[in-house]
Amino acid sequence: MELMEYIARDADIAPVAALIAEPTRAAILTALLGGRALAAGELARISGVSAATASAHLARLLDGGLVAVVRQGRHRYYRLAGHEVAEVLEVLARISARPPVRSLRQSRQAKQLEEARTCYDHLAGRAGVALLDRLRESGCYAGESGLTEAGERLLAGLGVDVAGARSSRRRFAPECLDWTERRAHLGGALGAAITEVLFERGWLRRGAVPRAVLVTDEGREGLSALFAGKELTSHMPIT
Repeated sequence: MELMEYIARDADIAPVAALIAEPTRAAILTALLGGRALAAGELARISGVSAATASAHLARLLDGGLVAVVRQGRHRYYRLAGHEVAEVLEVLARISARPPVRSLRQSRQAKQLEEARTCYDHLAGRAGVALLDRLRESGCYAGESGLTEAGERLLAGLGVDVAGARSSRRRFAPECLDWTERRAHLGGALGAAITEVLFERGWLRRGAVPRAVLVTDEGREGLSALFAGKELTSHMPIT
């Protein structure tokens, strides 16, 4: 009996679950899943509450270790405390009901997020799933154990710091089940490193909707060339 009680209390998840469960805090955390640090005013607007209410919720999230503050001069910006928080939110999204779409605007926003978005710091949505598919089909991806030699060469040529990603304390190249596609995209340190390079090259750019990502014409052409002319664009959204 004592052993069972110890196991049941080994991790006290109730306080964290309570922080996430409140609707305004859940909206704030979801907005921060885009990977960018946002001001309290932006988070208030996105979550549909007053600045004072947003500040109160952010204080609780700070105390609970779910968000962190980035200071630039007199300004304060908020971001998720780390990729572990993002992973928890993504798992919850996979097992949660989708909110009803009540307007054309909401329908368009949902479509953009389904096509391409950031899952904290790596590419998700149909674009992310397609990218992992092409890495696998071209013999570059060897599962969660890492990359093949061909994959190492291909990504190094793209400018991805594979060695740096491999030395990170987070998992190197896990498959992350996409909550809209119900198929895997590439997560972990490698997924983040690839996505960072795609943004730096201008192959991806941020969309108007928080978290939404757009694949540029240059990105479409570059990704097609990267995979030796294999048809990637039929799965990756173009704008």
